[in-house]
Amino acid sequence: MKRLSWNQYFMAQSHLLSSRSTCTRLAVGATIVRDKRMIAGGYNGSIAGGTHCIDEGCYVIDNHCVRTIHAEMNALLQCAKFGVATEGAEIYVTHFPCLQCCKALIQAGIKAIYYAEDYKNHPYAIELLEQAHVKMEKVPLDKDIFLSFAQNS
Repeated sequence: MKRLSWNQYFMAQSHLLSSRSTCTRLAVGATIVRDKRMIAGGYNGSIAGGTHCIDEGCYVIDNHCVRTIHAEMNALLQCAKFGVATEGAEIYVTHFPCLQCCKALIQAGIKAIYYAEDYKNHPYAIELLEQAHVKMEKVPLDKDIFLSFAQNS
């Protein structure tokens, strides 16, 4: 049996988190990792106790759903809520982060962003990440690994 690489392991965690998303437009998951340990996870959805897109539809303004909090922000907020430092950590995200999330990730001290799929990769976000020396790497999820694991178990 082939063992999962660290990148595939953490990206799989982000894909699993995305299954909790309440957004009907795009399900996104994010896992923050430091020293090969998961320190937080998030998915895109409404505020705690709020109305969800899956219940009442998206609340779209300027082609953007304003009802949801992005997965990256939810993961960062989880760290803030529980007093977990993000300086020097890495994040694994199912989709390339939006401009606002990129700025938040830079400010939080995230040193690397691993993403499975391109998604409206904003040129200014890329410029800011490069200026801040944040590593960006596309790590597509290798679904075949999970199929072979399921067949061997």
